[in-house]
Amino acid sequence: MNLKTAEPVELTSADDIALAEQLKDAYDRVRAELNKVIIGQQDVVEYMLLSVFAGGNSLLVGVPGLAKTLLVHTLAQTLNLKFSRIQFTPDLMPSDITGTDLIQDDPETGRRKMVFSPGPVFANVVLADEINRTPPKTQAALLEAMQEHRVTVQGVTYRLEEPFYVFATQNPIELEGTYPLPEAQLDRFMFQIIIDHLPEEEEMTVVRSTTAVQVADLQPVVNAAEILAFQRLVRRVPISDPVLRYAVNLVRATRPPREAGQPSSNGAGSSHDFVRRWVAHGASVRAAQFLVLGGKARALMRGRYTPGFEDIRAMAKPVLRHRVLTNFHAESERITTDHIIDQLLEAMPVPRSGLS
Repeated sequence: MNLKTAEPVELTSADDIALAEQLKDAYDRVRAELNKVIIGQQDVVEYMLLSVFAGGNSLLVGVPGLAKTLLVHTLAQTLNLKFSRIQFTPDLMPSDITGTDLIQDDPETGRRKMVFSPGPVFANVVLADEINRTPPKTQAALLEAMQEHRVTVQGVTYRLEEPFYVFATQNPIELEGTYPLPEAQLDRFMFQIIIDHLPEEEEMTVVRSTTAVQVADLQPVVNAAEILAFQRLVRRVPISDPVLRYAVNLVRATRPPREAGQPSSNGAGSSHDFVRRWVAHGASVRAAQFLVLGGKARALMRGRYTPGFEDIRAMAKPVLRHRVLTNFHAESERITTDHIIDQLLEAMPVPRSGLS
C-alpha cells in the first residue's frame, strides 16, 4: 500500500478551522456540564470524549461504586444522544441484545407476520455493564455492532443509528464466574480506561453532594449531526511523518521477537530486553491507528490543528494496555502492562529533531 503524507501539515480550509474551533468549544462545554454531576475523574472524562470525537468504543475498568453508569449516562445526556444500558448476566442471550423477530397480527390483512423488535443495542450510546459476566456467544453479539455498526438477525441486516458507541464495564476484582473477553474483541475497543478511587477531599465532596438534595440542570451541548462532523474532521487532520513514524514504532516495539535470539533488524520484534522478557504478544496495527486517531482528537481538543509527539505519548496507556499480553515471567514478577508501557516510553523518547 502506498501511503502519502498530507501536505501542508495544517488545516487550511476556513470551514475546517471553524469546525475545529467548534469542536474545542464543545469539548469545554461538555466538560463543564459533566462537572455538574461528576466529581473528579478528569482524565477519565477526557479519554471518553476522545473516544467520542474519534468514533471509538471504550472499556471502563473499575470496582463497583465508582459512578461508571452515571458517567456514561450523563455523557449521553450532554451529547443529546439516545442512551441504553444492558446488564450482562450468565443467562443473557444474543437476541436480548440485538432484538428478535416476533409474530404479530397484521390489522389490515388479519394474517400473522414476522416483525423485527429492536433490542437495546439500537441506541447511540450503549452501556454494556459487566460485559465479562456473559458467555462468549452473547459477547460476540456486540462484535458486529461495534465494528460494523449493524446487526444481523435471521439473515436480515439492520443498520444502527449514527453515531454509535459502546462503553463496556468490567470489575477487575470479582472474577469468579466471568468469561474473559477474547483478544479479538478486546482489540475492538479503542481505549481501556482505568477508573480508580478518588482522593480524600473529592470523595468527601461526592458523599456530601449525593446525601443531600441534588438538582443538576444538564443542558445538551451538541447533537448527533455535529458529532459526526467532528469525527470526519478528526480523520482529515494531517499528521507529520516523524510523529506518524513514532506512533508506528511505539506499537512495533511492543512485539517480542518471534523466535528466541532472532535479531530485531528484520522487523520480527522489539529490541528491548524487558519486552522480550515480559511480553507474550504485542499490539497489532489497529493500536497504531488508534494512537494516531486519539492524537488527532487530542490536538483539536487543545486548539491545535496537527498532533505532536506528546499527543501520541498521552494515548499510549489507554490504547496499549489491553493489547499488550504479558507472559508467565511478568505475572510471577507482578509486572503490569502499565509498567511495561512506562518503560517503553522511557526507552523511546521524543526524537530531538522532532517538534511536538
